[in-house]
Amino acid sequence: MTERSERLYGLDHLRAAAILLVLMYHYRAFKHPDWIDSIGRFGWTGVDLFFVLSGFLISSQLFKEIEIKGKIHLKTFYIKRFFRIIPAYLFTLFLYFTFPFFREREALSPLWKFMSFTQNYGLDVINRGTFSHAWSLCIEEQFYLILPLFLLIVIPIKLFRYLAVLMMMVIGFSVIARLIGWNEFITGMDTASSDFWKLWYMKIYYPTHTRLDGLGIGVLIGYLMQYSSQFKKIVNNNGNRFFFLGIVLLGVSFWVCNEQASKMASIFGFTLVAVSYGIILMAAVSQSSFLYNSKSYVTAQLASLSYAVYLSHKGIIHMVQEGFDYFKLENSDNISLMICLFVCILGGLFYRFVIEKPFSVLKTKALKRIV
Repeated sequence: MTERSERLYGLDHLRAAAILLVLMYHYRAFKHPDWIDSIGRFGWTGVDLFFVLSGFLISSQLFKEIEIKGKIHLKTFYIKRFFRIIPAYLFTLFLYFTFPFFREREALSPLWKFMSFTQNYGLDVINRGTFSHAWSLCIEEQFYLILPLFLLIVIPIKLFRYLAVLMMMVIGFSVIARLIGWNEFITGMDTASSDFWKLWYMKIYYPTHTRLDGLGIGVLIGYLMQYSSQFKKIVNNNGNRFFFLGIVLLGVSFWVCNEQASKMASIFGFTLVAVSYGIILMAAVSQSSFLYNSKSYVTAQLASLSYAVYLSHKGIIHMVQEGFDYFKLENSDNISLMICLFVCILGGLFYRFVIEKPFSVLKTKALKRIV
């Protein structure tokens, strides 16, 4: 869900895969073909892939600035993030809070939680599940806010050289936080009850401090690619091997996470998924990898639309299926699925031309004023 100045085709492929995973996962909440249940059940990991990508891309951008300029220009960084994220997000909030027919479910969290990007804490997805997928945007926004400030703190006190160790500590912290959350809130609960799922999402799945694995892995890879020539050489020389290793480990991760809310999956599964996607990301940026060297118009377009599609897809699918119901058309077959996905792409294009491009012009003007 981030932008970059140089085109890395491998990352386009991964971002396209991430949004397709999310779409298949969320489509299960609507009327759907039977095969979606099996194909889409691990689609929740698409968000973890987005986290790994964001951690890598944002940290790499900051590390390059540190290398070239010796500092981070906070105002420039935050202006870029603001114009990339906020206008489309606010427009989506406008749709949800102004037009009830856009809502895929009944009740929304309070507006202030969306506006402050704190919706992921205390989110009752059972009773207030509308636009619940904004939880991941909350984590990303908190990450965008904190990472450059964190780097500005560790650089002067000579901790920057140990950033790889710090990131591993961050990942370990999330594992421990999930273990504590499980033991304190989840142990002994009936897994078939709505209270179990309400607490599992609220205490294990949504909070920022329990979901730092993907971002930490991304930052770790970005740091090593920037500051370890040996690591970068290994990555560049073994791209396809890393891809194969990542896919195998991802398969193991899916096996561990076969029951997404099991104790093993909740405590260790998210970390395994993040590591798997991190290794696949290493393949995607490796000069010897087929991912790095293969250009695709389709994945490039999906990648560029991924943020807009992520924001709007639930509301769009809901409205399309409501339209099918109104005209008494079949809405659980493959044709209706393709129509819904096509309209989601159209929605993404609407965001691009009506919101993102005009605000990109404003961003350029704002950046020129501070140069």
